[in-house]
Amino acid sequence: MTTPIANLRPYLQEFDLTGLFREGLGWDNPPREPLSVTADGYEFTLTPVAHKRGFVVYRCSPGQNDQIPLYPVRIKIENQVTKSAFEHLIIYVDEVESTQIWQWVKRETGKPTVRRELRYHGGSGENLLQRLQGIAFSIDEEDDVTVATASGRVRKAFDVEKVTKRFYERFRTELGAFTEFIEGITNMGDRDWYASLMLNRMMFVYFIQKQGFLADDQDYLHNKLSEVRGTYGDGQFQGFYREFLLRLFHEGLGKPATERPPDLVELLGEVPFLNGGLFDPHELERDYPDIAISDETFERVFEFFDDYRWHLDERPNREDNEINPDVLGYIFEKYVNQKQMGAYYTKEDITGYISRNTVIPFLFDAARKKDNVAFQPGGGVWRLLQDDPDRYIYRAVGHGITWNARAVANPERLDEPFDLPPEIAAGIADVSKRGSWNEAAPDTHALPTETWREVVARRRRYEEVRAKLESGDVTEINDLITLNLDIEQFARDVIAQSEGPDLLRAFWQALRDVSVLDPTCGSGAFLFAALNTLEPLYTACLEGMRGFVDDLERTERPRNPRALSDFRDVLEQVEKHPNERYYILKSIVLNNLYGVDIMEEATEICKLRLFLKLVAQLERKDQIEPLPDIDFNIRAGNTLVGFTTLDAVREAMTVMPDGQIRAMSAEDHKTLESIEEAAEDAEHIAHDFRRQQTMLGGEITPADKVNLRDRLKALTDELDQHLAQEYGIDVDDAAAYGAWRESHQPFHWFAEFHGIMSRGGFDVVIGNPPYVEYSKILKGTPEQAPYRIRGYATEPCGNLYAFILERSKLLTHRRASLSMIVPLSGHSTARMSSLVDVFYDSYESLHLQTIGSDSHPSRLFEGVKFRLAIFVTSNYGEGVFTTRYLRWYAEQRDTLFDLLNFVNAGDYRYATAIPKVSHPLHLSILKKLTTQDRKGIPRESARSNKGQHVLYHSAPVNWVRAHSTAPYFHSPRDNKKSSGELRKLFAEGDWLGSAQAVLCSTTFFLWWLSVSDCYHLNRPEIDSFPIVASPKLSSLSVKLEQDMQSKTKRRVYNYRTTGRVEYDEFYMKLSKPIIDEIDAVLAEHYGFTDEELDFIINYDIKYRMGR
Repeated sequence: MTTPIANLRPYLQEFDLTGLFREGLGWDNPPREPLSVTADGYEFTLTPVAHKRGFVVYRCSPGQNDQIPLYPVRIKIENQVTKSAFEHLIIYVDEVESTQIWQWVKRETGKPTVRRELRYHGGSGENLLQRLQGIAFSIDEEDDVTVATASGRVRKAFDVEKVTKRFYERFRTELGAFTEFIEGITNMGDRDWYASLMLNRMMFVYFIQKQGFLADDQDYLHNKLSEVRGTYGDGQFQGFYREFLLRLFHEGLGKPATERPPDLVELLGEVPFLNGGLFDPHELERDYPDIAISDETFERVFEFFDDYRWHLDERPNREDNEINPDVLGYIFEKYVNQKQMGAYYTKEDITGYISRNTVIPFLFDAARKKDNVAFQPGGGVWRLLQDDPDRYIYRAVGHGITWNARAVANPERLDEPFDLPPEIAAGIADVSKRGSWNEAAPDTHALPTETWREVVARRRRYEEVRAKLESGDVTEINDLITLNLDIEQFARDVIAQSEGPDLLRAFWQALRDVSVLDPTCGSGAFLFAALNTLEPLYTACLEGMRGFVDDLERTERPRNPRALSDFRDVLEQVEKHPNERYYILKSIVLNNLYGVDIMEEATEICKLRLFLKLVAQLERKDQIEPLPDIDFNIRAGNTLVGFTTLDAVREAMTVMPDGQIRAMSAEDHKTLESIEEAAEDAEHIAHDFRRQQTMLGGEITPADKVNLRDRLKALTDELDQHLAQEYGIDVDDAAAYGAWRESHQPFHWFAEFHGIMSRGGFDVVIGNPPYVEYSKILKGTPEQAPYRIRGYATEPCGNLYAFILERSKLLTHRRASLSMIVPLSGHSTARMSSLVDVFYDSYESLHLQTIGSDSHPSRLFEGVKFRLAIFVTSNYGEGVFTTRYLRWYAEQRDTLFDLLNFVNAGDYRYATAIPKVSHPLHLSILKKLTTQDRKGIPRESARSNKGQHVLYHSAPVNWVRAHSTAPYFHSPRDNKKSSGELRKLFAEGDWLGSAQAVLCSTTFFLWWLSVSDCYHLNRPEIDSFPIVASPKLSSLSVKLEQDMQSKTKRRVYNYRTTGRVEYDEFYMKLSKPIIDEIDAVLAEHYGFTDEELDFIINYDIKYRMGR
């Protein structure tokens, strides 16, 4: 028996547990009396709701403060209930009936008990209801039901593991096993690809079968496997694969019901037509017609799937009305990334930040071209910011002023701000009264880990930002990035409160046409973020259209019958679809999202996740309509190799491999015209292919797709030949040419996305490119054959991410917006100077945040030790805006992006690096240091590399450490007596001691962090710093070294690579008072103000001193 979820949902939402079990699930009235148990001194009443053959369901009364008892108390309650009813389920409910916790305990002989709990907190309850379908009983079953039957069904519904890292490990194992059992595919890479494709298809089917969409059977695949084996016998090697599964994919889910023969209908039962390309005959199935997979292989896969939850999202504060593909995102990205060097799982706060700060500014820029009047200063768009500034300031920024935002998920509005204590407020105007500013502030005023210094800085920022908004100074969309405002809320409000149809029309046209690309898309994390950014804006536009049309129809004044006809046409098309949200998401996926990845498996997974996002919106069978076919949106190929424009093809025809130029012949011109014509023809077909899919009843046949694919293949085959010749490959040598194509996997943007490229390129580019040394690519890896790039100005940078950035610039038009997360070194080292020239400096607007990710004290990506940067670039707006080098404790991660503070760095530069400026005082300090006459140590003092020297540590973290003599270090295995991270700085006289003192100062530490890669301390950073010689500094250096040495501890570590190492560990923070004395001397010399010295001494102090 499968009870429709729609029938059960009202009971759950109304907290009618009795009706849910007795009316909805077919359970019986309970014969038992309520139980009374005591836990932690509080009495709880457990009222029987229903039972089935002795398996009892209880509802537990609230605990203290009318809330659900805490987990330790729930354990005690459950232990006592077990004494009265061994087999049971407890449902905890709070007094106001806002939350339920369902508790079931798994007991197995010889194993510890395992408690499973599910929380319901309003919403559709899809995840919980899907499980409850599995514990329903029909009248026909009554005679055969026992307590074991009831307990078995509850176990199956509730005893499943969370989809977490453990799933990934098992998924990898099972995928490997599945691959081994595939016969009929000779190429190992193709076999891996097909295994991934098959598991993706089956996972998709698992999700939709749990929705009851496949013959009303939640165990459809397992039951069909048993049915086929019963028909053909266990000895049939591939009965299930050949006789059922391929037919389900190709002829069932891949074809309309009207085209299915009677025997197929009988075999499959009632299954929907889904299309989507996922179930089309795959190119591998055409290339290898004799593929064989045993029934036992599928049985193992289904047993694996049955061990886990499907159609669930268990992370807090997410809507539960979707089969959330993000849950699988972690698993899939882990799988993709472990096969694809240099790619990392990107968390949603990062993908969300990057998406909203590129997509939305582009939409505003595009809409402004259509309706410039609305965007004028003082116009309706910007007036929203003036009228309600706090609406667009992140609540974390206003903590203690307008909000209590310590609980990020549930902030509370404050009636009035909490004033600063007098002793703290006194320091705002008087630097000498800041003695308590580095102490931890109370929760009323502070976000997690904040000190009073940080509270004061955040409040100042809040007041400055609010004043800007209130005064009407913000009149450019990029200002919202600079001020770090809630740009998504603003965009939704601008659309929803459009004063006239022209503005709404402008946004709709921009939304409809925007093209968002991830050039290294992996499993699709950034495309999902773009989807989540675009969806509410689409919805707001449709609601706005309805409002204008309704107003027009209600007016009594004469009106043009064609007025708002475009709005009416859009709404008419939307209303033809049974599920509006499905239609919106489908339109975005088809019309706005594009991705390329060198790994075929990654693109298959990306498409699967997008399909699941769509199917998750469907609650009933009558809402089902075909999935979009996005095989031409999400493509496999090498982003870095291939033609981007027709001009690039022309160049390939005229530039010889040795660099010489030859004139184009008449035949060359004819070939070029033919190529352009073929690309245009393919684009027209692709355009119709996409347009038909968003029309209800719009027909796309397999022949349409084959036609488009064949045209593109013919075109790209010809382009491959021209490109191969550019690489010096003889295309007539079949072996050499075939090997080149397989290793380089060329992707011709000019052909594959001709329509977009012919209009100048993509509108938005986002992503997280691989951080891989080019030298590794040239050598090749087990997963990737070696390949070469050609024609890149950034080739001296020697890393793939630099090439991806250069390529991305080429793939976009001038008004595009780009944002990625890349290593910090990309704008901070001499090696990357060509990237700064070619990419960063080529845009008029640059927002650049730099992020510590080395576990000091916390990191952005699991397992990643790169220092990172997120850039947002465009040619609307102007200026270079940077943040401090961000470090944080784990408790701060939830508000990390809400608290970003950008500073206009102006035209300040250090060599080829873009400095990391955190505050106007910071910029003032850097400028004063830069304008000093003398830099480094005079040549006459450092004239010999054989004289006196200072030893400095070349890989600082919180402190730069310098010594007059080598600290104790001993490595018996290598017979080393000094650390390999110590470098010599030669000097004489007062320059020697002064240099040692300066290097240990916070002033120099601030300089180094500002202009370096925040990892290596190199000579250029020292030689460009204005070191000053002073007897006072020399004296302080002696005092500091003695103090440092007195506070060392002898440490012994055993390293895997170097063996046993014994050394002195220094605790520079314990010597900070002396370092502060050094900074005071330097401040006098450089002319720093009291405010500037205070800024230096306390820079990053929370992280440098620790908690």
